[in-house]
Amino acid sequence: MFFIEEGIILKKKVINFLKKTRKNIAKYFSTNRLFITFIIFAMIETVLLRNFTIGNPFDYKPFICDLALLIIVASFGYFIKPKKQFTYYFVLLFMLTATCVVNSIYYVFYTSFASFSLIAELGLVGEVGDSVIEKIRFIDFMYIFFLIMYYVLHSGLKKGTYYHFVSKVENGKKMFTSTILVGVIVLAFTLVNITGTDASRLVKQWNREYLVQRFGIILYQSNDLVQSLTPKINSLFGYDEAARTFKEFYKNKFETEVYPDNKYTDVFKDMNVIFIHMESIQNYLVDMKINGTEITPTINKLSKEGMYFDNFYAQVSVGTSSDTEYTLNTSMLPALSGTVFVSYSDRHFNSIPNILSDMGYYTFSSHGNAASMWNRKIMHPALGYQEMIFKDYFDVNDENSVGLGISDVDFFKQLQPKLEEIETNHEKYMGTLIQLSNHSPYADTDVNPELYDYFGKLDLTNTYNKVKNNGETEIVTDDYLQDTKLGNYLITAHYGDMALGTFFDYVNNSEYFENTVFVLYGDHDARIDKSEYQFLKNYDLKTGEEYRSNDSKYVEYDNVDHELNKKVPLIIWTKNEEVRKKINVVNHNVMGMYDIMPTIGNMMGFENKFALGHDIYDIGEDNIVIFPSGNFITNKIYYNNTSGNSRILPQKDKNGNIINVDIGEDYINKMKAYAEERLTISNDIIVHDLIYKEGNNIVSSESEEEVNNG
Repeated sequence: MFFIEEGIILKKKVINFLKKTRKNIAKYFSTNRLFITFIIFAMIETVLLRNFTIGNPFDYKPFICDLALLIIVASFGYFIKPKKQFTYYFVLLFMLTATCVVNSIYYVFYTSFASFSLIAELGLVGEVGDSVIEKIRFIDFMYIFFLIMYYVLHSGLKKGTYYHFVSKVENGKKMFTSTILVGVIVLAFTLVNITGTDASRLVKQWNREYLVQRFGIILYQSNDLVQSLTPKINSLFGYDEAARTFKEFYKNKFETEVYPDNKYTDVFKDMNVIFIHMESIQNYLVDMKINGTEITPTINKLSKEGMYFDNFYAQVSVGTSSDTEYTLNTSMLPALSGTVFVSYSDRHFNSIPNILSDMGYYTFSSHGNAASMWNRKIMHPALGYQEMIFKDYFDVNDENSVGLGISDVDFFKQLQPKLEEIETNHEKYMGTLIQLSNHSPYADTDVNPELYDYFGKLDLTNTYNKVKNNGETEIVTDDYLQDTKLGNYLITAHYGDMALGTFFDYVNNSEYFENTVFVLYGDHDARIDKSEYQFLKNYDLKTGEEYRSNDSKYVEYDNVDHELNKKVPLIIWTKNEEVRKKINVVNHNVMGMYDIMPTIGNMMGFENKFALGHDIYDIGEDNIVIFPSGNFITNKIYYNNTSGNSRILPQKDKNGNIINVDIGEDYINKMKAYAEERLTISNDIIVHDLIYKEGNNIVSSESEEEVNNG
């Protein structure tokens, strides 16, 4: 009997507890509608953003981190009177909505997430706006729906008695304490699961996609805001540690990286040099034919006559073309936050134009666009260019203007008298010519219907014999690349190559340039979606069919294939036949943009002791190309810093046969450490201006040691 009575009492307690809990929950939901709805709408937005960018929308790690931070930030609303809480939450939701819209658009264009520093710089890169607008989708603005719905909710509550009732029952301080405690507990779950690698990536902001995938958009964007303030305040902090690391790194580098002269040392001694910046030209275009027509006949010809590097990669971050200019000229890597051309243009640069200027060279740069684009007006003089020949120099009109500025054909044509003047008036010179016409959005007829006629016709159709159901054969013409980004890109790339052809025809027929070497390089990939290459690889020219994944003939084109496909051409060429015979070779070793300066420097007789790249003829098959994301590639592997996965690359023996090579973890870890150290050193150099402030001391110490040891 006793146990029965105890059971009844316990049952009543449980029932009362459940009733009380249900009542408290109901009360909480009825008196915290603004807070709860804000959290729900905000979380939906973060999930949708991940879904339409990196995928994995319901991955618990970023979900929990976003939720924790939203709860913590929203908890401060309880310090505000209920009638005014809406303004606080609405502003927060507006900020998140704007963040989602911007990042949704930005990700489609850059396959990365936006940075505050880049948003602040849009006024300097506004000329590329059409490239972004062209990719905007309806789903990029769906987030605004939740902002509207939140306002509708507020209007409904305002008409009723909600705010009046909550004002009487809400204890703001108590609600803040309990809410922020919940947020901290949820956040603690994220923090205790952070690995050392996660923390390193968060601090260094190397890989934006990984950070959003691991920590969510809110922590990423908050962290990015802090990182974006680095150019303004970071020089005040961490200098001593950065300077110490810098000195140790280069002391070791000077002692261990000592190379003898190689077969190309001084091959271009006292020659002029002109760099040609080939906008968005990728290496797969070389020797590519469609319907028997070469896409890049000029580049093909130059690659066979000069020194051609067919395994060469740009190393760009969000600064794209400007990152390439910086990396090529300094043998450093792009900044980890913002862009060097905009955020750090007041630094001192150990660059090719500056070094050659000190050697008596006249230096100049030329581009068909405004000097304000990518802040070149400030940055080019800082790099050491003595003259800038930009848009104001050229006669630009409606007939010769295309895309972002003057057409490449007219650019090279109008530049000819200026080049002859420079050659006549200066014993030695160095210049950079930047092409423009192959800039995205390419020959898109939706943007400019006249572009196809301007660029000239390029037959991208496929004609094949199709067997009908009755057994008869008919000839079918399939315009399989029409209205695709890839097809449009091939058209403008073909035009850009044709413009190069007119220029080199002029060079070959001119009495000038006998003592000039030309260095041609693709500045970065064309940023074409992986799906378009997947289609091209699985399109059967014989039948007009596209192979599907369940077909035995289907060719997989995954993310690593896409990254490896981003290589760009590098060609060194001269009309001087005697010199050209000495350099006529194809180099298959992996090489990066930061290797150009030391390679050309050895050939021309100058040195940058602080170069992070190498003379490819010194380091050879042991070279490594580091990307700002932390990814890297060697002749043996491609390593993805986001996933931690690597792919062993095909190796060939002396006879050209594919062989299997075992790459151990020790090799990968060694390369990872190598890449991380150089990314850190490179960033410290630009943030703290270390070569200018500390470099002379290191070089002087090295010289003293050589004297003492000699």
